[in-house]
Amino acid sequence: MKILLTGATGYIGKRLLPELIKKGHEVICAVRDLDRFNPPSSLQPHIKVIQMDLLQRHTLQRIPKDIDGAYYLVHSMSTSTDYETLEMQSAENFRTCIDQTSAQHVIYLSGITNEQTLSKHLNSRKNVEHELAKGSYHFTTFRAGIIIGSGSASFEIIRDLVEKLPVMITPKWLRTKCQPIGIRDVIQILSESLFHKKTYDQSFDIGGPDILSYKEMLLGYAASRKLQRKIFIVPVMTPRLSSYWLFFVTSTSYKLALALVDSMKIKVVCTDQRIYDILNFEPLTYAESLQRSLSKIQRNNIISSWKDSQISGRLNFNISEFIQVPEFGCFKDQRQKETQNIQDSINKIWAIGGETGWYYVNFLWKLRGFTDRLFGGVGLRRGRTHLNDIQPGDALDFWRVLYANKTEGRLLLFAEMKLPGEAWLEFRMQNNTLVQTATFRPKGIWGRLYWYSVLPFHAIVFQGMLNAITQKK
Repeated sequence: MKILLTGATGYIGKRLLPELIKKGHEVICAVRDLDRFNPPSSLQPHIKVIQMDLLQRHTLQRIPKDIDGAYYLVHSMSTSTDYETLEMQSAENFRTCIDQTSAQHVIYLSGITNEQTLSKHLNSRKNVEHELAKGSYHFTTFRAGIIIGSGSASFEIIRDLVEKLPVMITPKWLRTKCQPIGIRDVIQILSESLFHKKTYDQSFDIGGPDILSYKEMLLGYAASRKLQRKIFIVPVMTPRLSSYWLFFVTSTSYKLALALVDSMKIKVVCTDQRIYDILNFEPLTYAESLQRSLSKIQRNNIISSWKDSQISGRLNFNISEFIQVPEFGCFKDQRQKETQNIQDSINKIWAIGGETGWYYVNFLWKLRGFTDRLFGGVGLRRGRTHLNDIQPGDALDFWRVLYANKTEGRLLLFAEMKLPGEAWLEFRMQNNTLVQTATFRPKGIWGRLYWYSVLPFHAIVFQGMLNAITQKK
């Protein structure tokens, strides 16, 4: 069967793709930015990639008319303050286009919406469901709450809080009940339900067997890591203060923190879990999902991470727009040095950031990251998805990877920190010499003042980093 997969570069899409191929499907991967999509070579013979934007209806004409099914795995949460309008427009464009194809079945992953009062985010998800259900195809909605898996936003927030804070003073929404589900179960449900007639034209809640408060989830994680943690709930923490709390302690962006806090006040507990009888399997417990997630992290086997999505940063752009580093009106700091071992230097470049750090005066990088967080930026807390692998589109501390070719020995990063301008950092191996270039395109007088104010630190930071990368271990 020929299947359209929207959100192929997202957290769920990346994990669902290989499962669909295992089932023998030909998958049409719909992406907004071709440069962000880097599937393993083993999958490439079974996929076709099309570039489209659900907000630009003419680009949807690239969807083949002979598709048999489709997955709708996209959302606009935290990319705009008006994301409800954008999500409805995207859903309407998608539904109109799919009606013109031979698709028999469309599957949508939504959120649990059983309460009468819903958050802005959950209400938008429900409206999208109603719009997609108007199509001429068979339609199935799966409504999930908290998804637990290595790299998921929910799991990473839980992990950040428990690992960093022995004692937590928390908002009252930590008493809210939810029904977490493991990412393994989500992918199994999505893949096995396609063309399953008993799922046609219905909606299902999906969750694990445990109904827990957010406080119980945090303590459950602490128990799995054998950590002693104390949590105190206070009634005076407003939603805005709660958002700042998540923003400063975890790796989430502020806009995402706002949306999450708004939703975390709403109970998300399943009422209809017939899908497990239909598909004949038992979901993992919360403790089992945690253990699987931690095991993936320990083995450095994280398939996808929410941090690599556009919503984890402050900018919403296509990589192709910035991959050509400008020359006109820019300041540059270019340094080069002969390397003692080419492959060793390339390996160091590919391990940069995250837990490895930046090889020299790391405290200055951390200080810059802390300052960025104070002004609402992403800071250093996103880290990196893999220890030794880098792909275009990945988040790398407060950078976004634009280009990464290890054979060529070239890595190009674009800054997502708060800046009065735009900044690039490039490492390029030329013969046995490493050329390291920092480029800054200022915006107005403040941009120029910023460049000259940090210029004295360049000789320390950039030269020290270059020396460390080129010297032999």
